[in-house]
Amino acid sequence: MQIIRDDLRGPEIAALLEAHLADFAPHSPPESRHALDLDGLRRPEVHFYTAWEDGELLGCGAFKRLDARHAELKSMRTDSRHLRRGVARALLTRLIAEARAAGFERLSLETGSVAHFVPARHFYAAAGFAECGPFGDYVEDPYSVFMTRRL
Repeated sequence: MQIIRDDLRGPEIAALLEAHLADFAPHSPPESRHALDLDGLRRPEVHFYTAWEDGELLGCGAFKRLDARHAELKSMRTDSRHLRRGVARALLTRLIAEARAAGFERLSLETGSVAHFVPARHFYAAAGFAECGPFGDYVEDPYSVFMTRRL
């Protein structure tokens, strides 16, 4: 598996991000969906990475600068054909290392609160993230769970 910093130009990436949005749309109202679109992920404060194997996109993930010491994890997604192969863990490990190397001291995330997102919350907890209050521009939301970890 090769993980690279990506410019989000490939059609495979757009398709994976569309699947990402479609997957959680039925579980949260529009005002509680905080995923970035392609243009948002291309902003200079976002570091976007993809995982590839034999020319096939396996997954993606990003972090976004909130301030000089704090970044937010964004757009973690594994292609459904590659689940349970360690793609998400490899991406998260790389994102944590890259955020640390960029000088961030904290990495936080927002995920859903309903049953659909239980596996994601367990995954992040196993990686050292703990529940916290809203951060950045977020506010309390019954459809959101906020998590953070020190780097």
